[in-house]
Amino acid sequence: MPVDECRPRYATPPTPGRANRGAEIAAAALSFGVKLMPWQKLVASTATEMLPGTRLPAYKTIVVTVGRQCGKTALTAAFEIDRAILYGSPQQICYSAQDGKSARAKLLNDQVPMFTHRDSPLRSAISKIQRGSGAEGILFETGSRLFVINSSEDSGHGLTIDFAALDECWSDPDSRREASMLPAMATRESAQLLVISTAGHEGSAYLKRMVDTGRAAVANRENTGIAYWEWSAVEDLDPADPKTWWSCIPALGHTITEATIAHAFKTSSLESFKRSYLNQWVSSDSGRVLPAALWNSVCSENVAPDGKFVLALDIPPDRSSASVCIADDSGRVELVHQAAGLGWVVEKVTELAKTWDADVVLDGFGPAASLIGELEAANVTVRSYTTREMTSASAKLFDAVADKKIRIRRHEALDLAAGAARRRTVGDAWLFGRKDSAENISPLVACVIAFDAASNLGDGDNVWAVYA
Repeated sequence: MPVDECRPRYATPPTPGRANRGAEIAAAALSFGVKLMPWQKLVASTATEMLPGTRLPAYKTIVVTVGRQCGKTALTAAFEIDRAILYGSPQQICYSAQDGKSARAKLLNDQVPMFTHRDSPLRSAISKIQRGSGAEGILFETGSRLFVINSSEDSGHGLTIDFAALDECWSDPDSRREASMLPAMATRESAQLLVISTAGHEGSAYLKRMVDTGRAAVANRENTGIAYWEWSAVEDLDPADPKTWWSCIPALGHTITEATIAHAFKTSSLESFKRSYLNQWVSSDSGRVLPAALWNSVCSENVAPDGKFVLALDIPPDRSSASVCIADDSGRVELVHQAAGLGWVVEKVTELAKTWDADVVLDGFGPAASLIGELEAANVTVRSYTTREMTSASAKLFDAVADKKIRIRRHEALDLAAGAARRRTVGDAWLFGRKDSAENISPLVACVIAFDAASNLGDGDNVWAVYA
């Protein structure tokens, strides 16, 4: 099927006669090795239209909703680089994700390598990469700065912002991220806010408001204020039909294939596939073991485990990544490290275990069990859970979330795992099943083990006293 048949379901039309920065944004993308796809060029050109006779943007707010793997990160980065290098004056550019930790990881682990790879001409335009905690950012020779901030409502106080990107707002229950940005943009005439995300659920209050506002603006043919684009499948189309995929996935035929989407359909739950790839709004609790409202009620950026720790490690069945959680005996849990590959795991876990004088716990019948020998060879004390203990730990975490007796530091990977996790029945009990879940749930499994083990620290610091 021709790729140009994938047209946005809702779109702000171009206004004839207006100048725009579409060419500059395409050039910015080429500078880090990306050729914009037609859908990205469409957004870039119209979103940057300027009011006649000025260099002021016609649209102060840009809202884009599109499915996963379609190039949201590349388009966001192109907007950022255009501002940083090509705009003509020093710019303060802010990137924000679901929480401060996720934003920092995406900037340093995704965008920095993209901008600084060996063949990128951007390398000479960057004067400094700031990696210090709380001050992460990129300084450019033009005097511009790209930085991240936390998602709390007061995180933008004292700042001046020319361009702000709010990534994956489907996870936001309220408008606090926007509220932190707007005062910092009030004195900048050329300031713009980019809201870019996949569709959400009934708990995605902020994104729902932006979608409703954007759709109304398109219906009213407004050409100032807010620009809106949405690629999504019509609700009554068959989600298994490739024709449906071609109607709403603008990267199909460019950077992803039918085979990729077919695999996602086969391995994902229907609700997850509809939201992630068809960009359709779904029920947040459909099929969830941990209801979204309960999960969100125990998650916060302000959680910091303290005192005596337990360190938990888990790996998904495909061994593509690993997750490390810590927990204390006060019911506080944090995902402290989660990354692709396994080459880093033994060294990192050993370092953390010795730094915090913590034992390492893991599922003795899970994929991580293969690393027990290497960890013990590094003088790390490793404790293994049996399947019976895993079912008990899963039930304990479920009850703690329901009764709000656990506090979890918010993390994107944990949120995804909690939403995707499904039960695997074992006799008369159950545990969170890795193979039965649509996403990688290893962050959640590590959280389960860490919380359970830490709850027994009071028994003479022997995490296994309860099983003796």
